Amino acid sequence: MSDDPTATPGSAPTADVSDGGLRAALTWLLVDRKRAALWTVTFALVAALVYVGWRYVGTLAIALFVYYVTRPVFRRVHGRIEGRTTAVGVTLIAVALPLLIIVGWAFAILASALTRFLDSDSFDDLGGVFEPYLDVQAYLTELPGFVAGVLEDPSTLSDIGIPALVGDVWGSLVAWAGTAFNAGIHAFIVLIVVFYLLRDDYRIARWARTTVLEEGGVVDRYVTTVDRDLHNVYFGNILNAILTGVLASVVYLLLNLVAPTVTRIPEAAFLGILVGVASLVPVIGIKLVTWPVAGYLLARALLLDPTTVWFPVVFLAVSFVVVDYIPDQLLRPYVSGRTLHVGAVMLAYTLGPLLFGWYGIFLAPLLFVVIFEFGRIVFPWLLDPERVEARLAEEGAGPPDVEPESEPGPEPESGESPEGPGDDAVTGADDD
Repeated sequence: MSDDPTATPGSAPTADVSDGGLRAALTWLLVDRKRAALWTVTFALVAALVYVGWRYVGTLAIALFVYYVTRPVFRRVHGRIEGRTTAVGVTLIAVALPLLIIVGWAFAILASALTRFLDSDSFDDLGGVFEPYLDVQAYLTELPGFVAGVLEDPSTLSDIGIPALVGDVWGSLVAWAGTAFNAGIHAFIVLIVVFYLLRDDYRIARWARTTVLEEGGVVDRYVTTVDRDLHNVYFGNILNAILTGVLASVVYLLLNLVAPTVTRIPEAAFLGILVGVASLVPVIGIKLVTWPVAGYLLARALLLDPTTVWFPVVFLAVSFVVVDYIPDQLLRPYVSGRTLHVGAVMLAYTLGPLLFGWYGIFLAPLLFVVIFEFGRIVFPWLLDPERVEARLAEEGAGPPDVEPESEPGPEPESGESPEGPGDDAVTGADDD
């Protein structure tokens, strides 16, 4: 019992509660200061990462494009090769090999054409054209004496401006070497990024779902849908280019069966491949190849046999209808998927190079997909979260037309994916 008659029951516990509250407040303040410091460091690291990404935005955009193009191939390869690292290596070789074959084919055609030109009468005729203006024979006759004079007195080179010429040539060579080295560095960065994205993309998805994303939530749905749309846009366009190239090669080989001799399509199969590559170029498309070829055929027809003028016209008409228009109408809807507007995707491909430069053709579709799906999924949730969450619950908290993610298995060994071969890194669904 208290000696103080004025004391009221419970006054001592109140003092204890006050002391406990003060200690809790001090503890909270100390912890909160630590969290604030860590958040400051986090924002600084993110800002540094964003800065580096922006400095190499073109390279990263190309790397992302190559990743989405090679990912379906990797899923197929990984279904037959157990190790992810080995499967990635085989995938990159399988994708690079056709490109090397095309480049080698182009150089072989160029070398063959140059050899035929040097062995033909046209080369002699070309010498006859320059003969009145340039006495080649006289220069060849004087060449030994000129070389002997230079060896005796090298200072004579300055009289004809050789040092300046050599300096200009050397400067050009250094500039070209620097450009080639820079391109090689960027290509190496693309290769490294693609390699580790293919090998470890499932780890990134798992980290995101266990740290910053609520599985089945609106942000998870948004990221999953963006991943699916980028696959459709990037890989779909490559698929369209491949099919266009194959179709063009077959069509041009068939046209050569009825073509007059003077207007035969040169290197029809290779020309079809070039048409497929040109179909990736916005707006212009295959016209980048077909129009110059048609002009070449028309010039040969007018100079050698005017009665064959009809064939260049047929070549242009068939190229436009069969090679360009029909594949565009049949394949473009599948390129953009069922959620993206085909015209908007084409507009992104068109405006990208104008806004961002050479890498805009890769960056603009990425920005378009990110912005479009944000407006379709996240923005309605910001306006009315309850209604959107209710809709997500009705849809099973997953993106439409995407299979639910498989149950995670045991921790993989040696970098193996817990989802197993063939599972998508984000959705858990097969790409193919």
